[in-house]
Amino acid sequence: MIDRRQLLHSAATCIAWLGTGPVASAKDAAYPSRPVRWIVPYTAGGATDAFSRVICQHLSERLGQTFIVENKPGAGSNIGTLTVINSQPDGYTLLLTSTANAINASFDPTLPYDFAKGIAPIAGLARNPLVLVVNNELPVKSVADFIAYAKANPGKLSIASSGVGTSLHLSGELFKAMAQVQFVHVPYRGSAPGLTDVMAGQVQGMFDNVPSSFELIRTGKLRALGVTTSERSEALPDVPPISDTLAGFETSSFYGVGAPRGTPQAVVDLLNKEINAAFDEPPIKQRFAELGAVPITGSAGRFGEMIAAETARWRKVVELSGQRKE
Repeated sequence: MIDRRQLLHSAATCIAWLGTGPVASAKDAAYPSRPVRWIVPYTAGGATDAFSRVICQHLSERLGQTFIVENKPGAGSNIGTLTVINSQPDGYTLLLTSTANAINASFDPTLPYDFAKGIAPIAGLARNPLVLVVNNELPVKSVADFIAYAKANPGKLSIASSGVGTSLHLSGELFKAMAQVQFVHVPYRGSAPGLTDVMAGQVQGMFDNVPSSFELIRTGKLRALGVTTSERSEALPDVPPISDTLAGFETSSFYGVGAPRGTPQAVVDLLNKEINAAFDEPPIKQRFAELGAVPITGSAGRFGEMIAAETARWRKVVELSGQRKE
């Protein structure tokens, strides 16, 4: 016969073992339990890269796993975007979303995906103005000078961008339409190589994001003529808005984070919370200010609403500029 106390002890031990097993497994599987890929659909060295590396370092420190920035440039951000949409919706592949995603919805009729249906918004990161920069040898000192020069030299100016259909490209096309000037558009696979050729004089100018061109302007390697927002940028307080000369002209870029549609809500909520928390840290706030960026905070739902509003706004720019992928 089994002693009653032995039986009770054995049963209690079994229950304790069964109870701790699932808890240990759940803990082991807690997100993130392995490195997370953060896809940037542009070349390294631009604004998207700068924002991503700051936030990925913060997430790595807060969540105890490495968030790896992976650049996948090409096709106006479509290569990187499609990579994420086709990934497992488990939170281990994230997308640096940007204005290009809002633009492509109307600019590219051949788009092989529906961004609104394929990506789950997680959090906003930043909004920043663009700036019109030119080679130092170009004999212009202001937006008015640039317009006059373009009219006096039709077709002789070349303007770089980070790719066809990007906010940099369409800001230039909108400027061209509103100022009634002509220049040749030269697309690059990202902002950095375009800026390099502007400095070298291979092209004469570029509409670029303030974060990626700020240091070049500050050190005198490029000349800034005007910012694309209706108010001056804190990073470039001496550079006037283009709208001071070209009334009604206004564009800007935004950045955020998304994941494949179907990603668990708990993962979305965790990432949203931690990304928002980043902007409570003085060093991160200072870094974004240095890059000329205004942080975007709020819920995943609010970021989704912003993407919808930006998509509608850029549709109007696409229509006005007359640009569309063929």
